[in-house]
Amino acid sequence: MPGISTKGKQMPASPIRKLVPYAEEAKKRGTHVIHLNIGQPDIKTPKVALDAVRNHTIEVLAYSMTEGSEMYRGKIAHYYSKNDIHVSSSDIIVTTGGSEALSFVMGTIMDTDDEIIIPEPFYANYNGFATASGVNVVPIASTIENNFALPPIADFEKRITSKTKAILICNPGNPTGYLYSKAEIKQLAELAKKHNLFLVADEVYREFAYDGREHYSILQEPGLEEHAIIVDSVSKRYSMCGARIGCLVSKNKDVIETALKFAQARLSPPTFAQMASEAALETPQEYFDAVVMEYVDRRNVLVAELQKLEGVKVAVPQGAFYCVVELPVANADDFAQWLLEKFELDGKTVMVAPAAGFYATKGLGENQIRIAYVLEKEQLVTAVQLLGTALKTYNA
Repeated sequence: MPGISTKGKQMPASPIRKLVPYAEEAKKRGTHVIHLNIGQPDIKTPKVALDAVRNHTIEVLAYSMTEGSEMYRGKIAHYYSKNDIHVSSSDIIVTTGGSEALSFVMGTIMDTDDEIIIPEPFYANYNGFATASGVNVVPIASTIENNFALPPIADFEKRITSKTKAILICNPGNPTGYLYSKAEIKQLAELAKKHNLFLVADEVYREFAYDGREHYSILQEPGLEEHAIIVDSVSKRYSMCGARIGCLVSKNKDVIETALKFAQARLSPPTFAQMASEAALETPQEYFDAVVMEYVDRRNVLVAELQKLEGVKVAVPQGAFYCVVELPVANADDFAQWLLEKFELDGKTVMVAPAAGFYATKGLGENQIRIAYVLEKEQLVTAVQLLGTALKTYNA
């Protein structure tokens, strides 16, 4: 029998999706599963985006430009200018989701066995992209005790070697919901310049900043033009996860020219999805104001309910729509599977994402879960009540 590649064996399973078979079995038994495991917003996609596809007049569904349509990229640049990020259409490559942008970045700036430093916990698929590119992730742990703030810059410096090519952050963070301050971004910028590294920022949750805080982009930082690379996506901003449209943004011309070669290998991003994404840029500010208000309410309800549970510790998110929760269990993986296989109350159970898969350091996060608060408040209350009962039963 032919063998599987070493890379294939090393490819990590998604902590967000690996429990899906158990959830499907629970549903077949008639159990209602409340999904706290995946960041699929229930917010409606802007009508203007759906209408753009619905009312199209295309007669031949042709390839688009490899880098994305000129008109769409021009409109993206205008969107960025409204966020005090000044780039041109030539600084942008449209990608098939933020995921493809990340894989292009890995291929563009890193060779096999090069190193990328990432504060952990981090979006689990960063491990996957790194494995696929033969790149080594060098993690730096942030902690729930200080809400997953940026680790000390001295900790970054200790880990920089001749193989280090970049630092990667997610801002606001998935899975933590932490929003890096302007001062923290400036610290990272100085470090990148000092050691001649790239600073890559996954900014897909830019709009979701709470409690009067403002998002500060790495491309707002003066003097970082040759070092900064942004990864972005329409998935969460406009509740358009299925569109699979994102982009890579950099003022470094070598980065753009090289990434374009990777983009040419996959031909072009999808045409209809670009149409929808271009139209979505017309979404009025009131949409985001309402969405942010809704997520703040959900966060407040979720955190308040979790804080009622004995032995549970929760980090308070400042952005995005996730939080990391520490549970009074030894192994959150086992607990999450048990919730789906063995537990139900009034015909309901809860699906969560074990947080160990969001860490690269073995042993970290084993008693933590990530919760995505993308459900209505009543469902969140019910889910936490189920979680509380489940913890008592499981620990008994």
